[in-house]
Amino acid sequence: MPNKKSAERRVRVAERNRVFNRYWITRCKNAVKKVLAAVEAKDGEEVTRSFNIAQSVIDKAVVKGVMHRNTATRRKKLLARRLKQLAEA
Repeated sequence: MPNKKSAERRVRVAERNRVFNRYWITRCKNAVKKVLAAVEAKDGEEVTRSFNIAQSVIDKAVVKGVMHRNTATRRKKLLARRLKQLAEA
């Protein structure tokens, strides 16, 4: 337990930020999983729709400071590569 008022405040803020970050990270992971599942099912329309949603969610996580922009770019690049492989096949 913190002994100072400022330390108590930091504990509250850290917990609030942890919950916020966890929400967005989970949302990003779920969006990516939906794209990959649609790629596995070879459902072209669903892949395109879920890919656009995943890009949007990842970009929002960057804006909110949850994810670094290079990490977001790498994840979007992975998804785009999978989408391209599906289109070529």
